[in-house]
Amino acid sequence: MDSMLLAVIGLIALALVFDFLNGFHDAANSIATAVSTRLFTPRQAVVWAAFFNVTAFFLFNHEVAKTIGKGIVDISIVDNYVVFGALAGACAWNIITWYFGMPSSSSHALMGGLAGAALVKAGPGALIMSGILKIVAFIVISPLLGMLLGVIFATILYRLCASSTPTKVNRLFKQFQLFSSASYCIGHGGNDAQKTMGLITGLLMSAGLQKGEFMVQGWVALACYAAMGLGTLFGGWRIVKTMGSKISKLKPIDGFSAEAAGAVSLYTASALGVPVSTTHTITGAIMGVGTIKRFSAVKWGIAQQIVWAWVMTIPGAALISAACYQLAVLVFR
Repeated sequence: MDSMLLAVIGLIALALVFDFLNGFHDAANSIATAVSTRLFTPRQAVVWAAFFNVTAFFLFNHEVAKTIGKGIVDISIVDNYVVFGALAGACAWNIITWYFGMPSSSSHALMGGLAGAALVKAGPGALIMSGILKIVAFIVISPLLGMLLGVIFATILYRLCASSTPTKVNRLFKQFQLFSSASYCIGHGGNDAQKTMGLITGLLMSAGLQKGEFMVQGWVALACYAAMGLGTLFGGWRIVKTMGSKISKLKPIDGFSAEAAGAVSLYTASALGVPVSTTHTITGAIMGVGTIKRFSAVKWGIAQQIVWAWVMTIPGAALISAACYQLAVLVFR
């Protein structure tokens, strides 16, 4: 087996490690509301989330993968060193933010990683600004859309249930949450797993192992969904605590509203081929649901810390990626 093929296999393995970390890091997105409302225990919730993350394999096309694979940096400059730098930067950023319990975006960590490595290799001309600006715009749009839909859904449901007793409403929406949480987990898997698919497909094309138009092969998609689902099974309780209880206290009707708002936002973004942050989306939805009770129901100090983590993600991952790219070139070239 030649050294080029060994390098590609190693990088695919690293990409799947990133996908595992994505699932581990973002388990909070999928299960925080369900755990907070006591629909599931944490152990039950991660199994539920992992199953529906993988189910997305059968339901989604690969528009998001195309955006990551050929819409952020010029695919002609992508090589093993760029892919290594991007993945190393994104993995490192995920681990750092997991350690501090901050729900940052794996999507934007990967984008920052790609951009950082590409900038060092080929300069600003390697960046596809239209794709980058679209993703950056959704840093603002996705939490605002989640918040708006969360407000709308919760307002409608609270009015419809105004004459019912709290016990009856809680019992009813615990049942409804089975559907809303499953829908959100499918949307989460459908958007997030595709990011690694795009990177692996770009790697295969740059190595000459795949020719023709940019297309995700079945084994790549299945491997990415499986790695992400496995990561979700191991979960990340530090971030679950932040998402599920520190932002706003949730009842079953609130959890249903937030999950439904997040699911609609994710399905819309995936259909448009936009790799959004599932973290941003569900955080915005939880905030939106919290504000309809009273503005102070949302703990804005915690929300501010989360926003700072979002702002720092792309440049932070890009800096680590640039350093990893340089190190790989020095050691292996």
